[in-house]
Amino acid sequence: MAKKEEIFVGLDIGSFKITTVVGKTDEEGELNIIGVGTSFNTGVRKGIVNEIEETVSGISESMETAERMAGVQLDSATININGSHISSFNSKGVVAVGKANQEVTYEDTIRVDEAAQAVQIPTNKEILHVIPRVYSVDGQEGVKDPIGMTGIRLEGEVQIVTVSEPAAKNLKKCVSQAGIQVEDIIASPLAASKAVTSKREKELGCVVIDIGSSTTGLIVYEDERPLYVSVLPVGSAHITNDIAIGLRTSIDVAEKVKLKYGTSLHKTVPEREKIDLSEIDMNEEGIIPRRHVAEIIEARLSEIFTLIKNELRKINRDGQLPAGAVLTGGGAKLEDIDQVAKNILKLPCVIGKPHNLKGMVDKIYDPRFSTAVGLMLYQLEETEHTGGSKQVGLAFSKIKKVFKTFMP
Repeated sequence: MAKKEEIFVGLDIGSFKITTVVGKTDEEGELNIIGVGTSFNTGVRKGIVNEIEETVSGISESMETAERMAGVQLDSATININGSHISSFNSKGVVAVGKANQEVTYEDTIRVDEAAQAVQIPTNKEILHVIPRVYSVDGQEGVKDPIGMTGIRLEGEVQIVTVSEPAAKNLKKCVSQAGIQVEDIIASPLAASKAVTSKREKELGCVVIDIGSSTTGLIVYEDERPLYVSVLPVGSAHITNDIAIGLRTSIDVAEKVKLKYGTSLHKTVPEREKIDLSEIDMNEEGIIPRRHVAEIIEARLSEIFTLIKNELRKINRDGQLPAGAVLTGGGAKLEDIDQVAKNILKLPCVIGKPHNLKGMVDKIYDPRFSTAVGLMLYQLEETEHTGGSKQVGLAFSKIKKVFKTFMP
């Protein structure tokens, strides 16, 4: 159980907005949302910092807004990293069981996970997460928890998530210059999935699709463990750009049109419905069919979900995930987007929002807050496990970013 009235902060640094979510544990150890802050951000492009000063300013504004609402001073946070530089692969390690009685111990699982990390990665990349997936004891495969089993040879498979080293350093630099200490750094798809999926969905097999402004992240779960992580360099801002080009209008007007009139299925829009651009901006003129806007949106969404379908095909999970797809992120708010995803992915689809929380839940019950809430939940979980278990504390010190959620 977490300490009384301990503060946890998730800081989602996006390409369009920076979001801060603050939670506090009560006497029963349950988490209550006490503060939320958002700010616009022009210093990040496709998940990567390209203007440090703008990003620092956005982080400071978001944190200060959350501070005022929460009534507490914030000096640390768990942050996300995003971008198409994020990639993942499975790796295996093998060790001999250490004890003379041939019983597998917790230390053996630590050693085999470390052995699985002995892989070559490009010089400009670094390992962000090492997540245990499955074990094998003397050839007996599919073992989730080998501790206590008897054997001579222990094999382990882990999911390794890598990121661009310069991108991670620049992100941390921005947070540090804003006067905030980085508690941990989590890949955005992992953070978002933490807030919107259930244990059963992960066990059955699902894909979480986080549609942001300029990126779309996905993470595939199977048997409760991550199987694949990827980030595509396309998001909801590309839909806005398409509308601006299609209507020959400004980006700002196109964004307003998307938010107010946008829908993902053109067939659901009556042909007689029109949009008067002068009602959106007095400097604009022209009346356009709403169905035309829907056609533009549907075309871009079809492209995004086709790219995701191709990613699933790479790991032989195309149409093979019983729990389907969970759509989240700001881009998932488009009307009927789940129907487009369902038609292309051939999977059941739902919109994922942060759930099972207390406090100011009305402010964060929205797909836009999934990543920030997930970051906060990871910070809470790590504190609980490292504070309450000496063995788990050892695991965190020896293995880089191994989440207790996925450990035996």
